[in-house]
Amino acid sequence: MSVPPRVKLVGFERNEAMNGAQAMLEWLAGSGIRYLFGNPGSSELPLMDALVGEQRLQYILGLQEIPVMAIADGYAQASGGPAVVNLHIACGLGNAMGMLYNAAKSGAPLLLTAGQHDQSFLLTEPILYSNLVDLARPYVKWAYEIRRLEDLVRAVRRAVKVALAPPSGPVFLSLPMDVLKAEGEIDLGGSTRVDPRLRPSREAVERAAEMLRGAGNPVFIAGDAVARGDAHRELARLAEFLGAPVYQQTVSGTCNFPSSHPLSLGPLPRVQKVVRKALDEADLLFSVGADLMTMSLPAEVEPVPPGLPIIHLHLDPWEIGKNYPARLGILGDPGETLRELLQELQHRLPPEKQKEAGIRAERIRRMKEERESALRERARKGRDLIPIPPLALMETIADALPPDGVVVDETISSGRGLQTFLRSEDPHSFYGMRGGGIGWGIPASLGIKVALPGRPVVGLIGDGSALYSIQGLWTAARYGLAVVWVICNNRGYRILKERTHALKGVSARTGTYVGMDLEQPGIDFISLSRALGVPAERCDTLGTFKHLFHQALDLGGPFLIDVQVEGNFED
Repeated sequence: MSVPPRVKLVGFERNEAMNGAQAMLEWLAGSGIRYLFGNPGSSELPLMDALVGEQRLQYILGLQEIPVMAIADGYAQASGGPAVVNLHIACGLGNAMGMLYNAAKSGAPLLLTAGQHDQSFLLTEPILYSNLVDLARPYVKWAYEIRRLEDLVRAVRRAVKVALAPPSGPVFLSLPMDVLKAEGEIDLGGSTRVDPRLRPSREAVERAAEMLRGAGNPVFIAGDAVARGDAHRELARLAEFLGAPVYQQTVSGTCNFPSSHPLSLGPLPRVQKVVRKALDEADLLFSVGADLMTMSLPAEVEPVPPGLPIIHLHLDPWEIGKNYPARLGILGDPGETLRELLQELQHRLPPEKQKEAGIRAERIRRMKEERESALRERARKGRDLIPIPPLALMETIADALPPDGVVVDETISSGRGLQTFLRSEDPHSFYGMRGGGIGWGIPASLGIKVALPGRPVVGLIGDGSALYSIQGLWTAARYGLAVVWVICNNRGYRILKERTHALKGVSARTGTYVGMDLEQPGIDFISLSRALGVPAERCDTLGTFKHLFHQALDLGGPFLIDVQVEGNFED
């Protein structure tokens, strides 16, 4: 039997024999990718073998696919991507689907790969076989199974380009074992990056400026595209010029506007009647890179008042006018568009309009201060209570964070008030669970720490959420990732109790909630954490928490604090 020639690389600096798996790693490393996140199985063994001696790529191991996928999601968001993930065939990919959904919603630029059986074996339907492309397709921008060695690098190159191109998001490649082991001649080529800084037409800028000039009470909503496009400064300047309040979208994955800015009124809640009240007096809504609007449950009241004129600016045409008709839809980069819009307005805003803007800005500043003062007063009343009221804990954490601290939030019900207290000043200072699939927070914190090694990272996690991906602690211990986790332990699924109570049925009358308590036995997070290599302590007073929190931040390694918080709730 003749042996085919080994791969001859063309296009990169190296020109030596290697197989498909080695060629793939060579292209990734040559394109500047530094990490491969994964959990291997037998179908991934050619890649694992090719990693031996590869100094430019570090393999970061997770113990199960949920944490692996969320680590990569966090890394992709914080680094700008691409993150590269490798999972094990059908069941490994299936285990990751919830976190892949989150990554799709956050627009994380990542390349998800999974090993596949040798193609000569597929017709027999071997163990763990499935059509991986069909499995991944609902939550990725592009999915493909590579059938020939000659297509391997071309497919990887295209996948990375597609993941990064606006609107960014996950892509998927299925990697049959025979392709990874094959030997032949292949051209590595280079890489392609699409410049995302799309500019709108002059006509669109002029129309938007005309609408904003005519508004007596404009309201801005900032979305994740503002943070991803590093457009805080541009949005702040425009808001100041027009005296417009800036809310953040109902489900934010990042810090979309500096929280200390006097025009910042924080995130809108996922409650239709509250959002409607905030928008009722507006005569123009300017949605800047935002999703209008993600809610949790249906309601009789629409959050957007009927007939409210909307300017909707986004990099994703799908989002523009998706739920509410936009008087003006603009496909463009927020930073580029806001700069042009401000220039247009500065030349044509009458003095009386500038005076009105100043009056509005002062009114918004006072309202912001009054809201925060009232919330801090509520928190103050709970500072000495046991168990700790969640609001008092959120205030304490926010006040104790260093200025460059990064908060990763999966508190679910315990985090109300957090973003009012936080001083989130830059796009990387806050990350939230964009898709809603719980179990994201512990591992996402790790990926964010890998991307931002010089900044303190704190994960705020509900006790129920933590148990979906507690294995992520082991990865933190193995790689020495200095993340501090605060478990908000209310010993149950409080968010579900609240929503069941709102049904005003049997549970509301009896105070009994089926399948929503995490007691008898209780969960010993301290033993769990220590068993996975992460030191941990429990506390039930704010004084003890403050001491532990400062100690954990100074430790230089991973640490977990189990905080006993109040689990009851008001009607």
